Amino acid sequence: MTFRATAATALTGAAAAALLALAPPAQAAAPQPPGAPAPVPASAESLAAARAAAAAPATLSTLSRFFSREGKVSAAAARPRVEGGTLAVHYLSPDFVAGRAGAPVARVEFLASKAVAADGQLASLWTAPVGGSWRVVNIATGDDEFRYAAAGARALPGGVVFREPQIDAWYVAKGAKVLPLDQDAVRAVGARGTTLAAYGARVRAAYGDKLPGSAYARAGKAGGYAAAPAPGAGGAVALPVAAAGAVTAAAALWLRRRRSA
Repeated sequence: MTFRATAATALTGAAAAALLALAPPAQAAAPQPPGAPAPVPASAESLAAARAAAAAPATLSTLSRFFSREGKVSAAAARPRVEGGTLAVHYLSPDFVAGRAGAPVARVEFLASKAVAADGQLASLWTAPVGGSWRVVNIATGDDEFRYAAAGARALPGGVVFREPQIDAWYVAKGAKVLPLDQDAVRAVGARGTTLAAYGARVRAAYGDKLPGSAYARAGKAGGYAAAPAPGAGGAVALPVAAAGAVTAAAALWLRRRRSA
């Protein structure tokens, strides 16, 4: 299981609602069909706005401090840059776990852009709508989101790459097939993967009583884990945005923050 150093902030309720609007509306509970529909994609305008936020001077200044936090490079020498395009990152959908009719297996949780320091360090910039504009809400070490997106495209072209954050497992799903992309996923579904129906049965058994509004959630626990440490723990760099915490209202339940071990 991988832990990543992160500087995190939370979104306001309005921002969470804006991001959740990317997903289809919830419907009455029902068994999942053999092949659930694909998640609603992020628009080209959203992707462009998110990348602009990631490449903004204020973000680059924060990245300089983030890359220098362990003394590997000075803030002045970090010279961070944003590389490549921005992608939509999908997480296991609570609606799918609940067995709601027509629910995709995953939904967009945030948009990510890759940052690179002069010494080769990598970071993922998570962006989401805050107060009507796209803002960087988290910086995480490494480029997991991009590596697994590429791995999923190779393993199952045209599939949806998504993370099951409760066990830090990455998968790719298409039609009735779910394939593992890392060892955590292999332990969950086997090296050859599983069917979407079997995967749905597994996650409903594991998390069906831990959804938003459940007694488990009201007790302050999230996604099968106790409540996460406060943002900024472990030497993370605070971001210059107005809000603070996880990435969306759903992430408050589903996201286990990745920090250095």
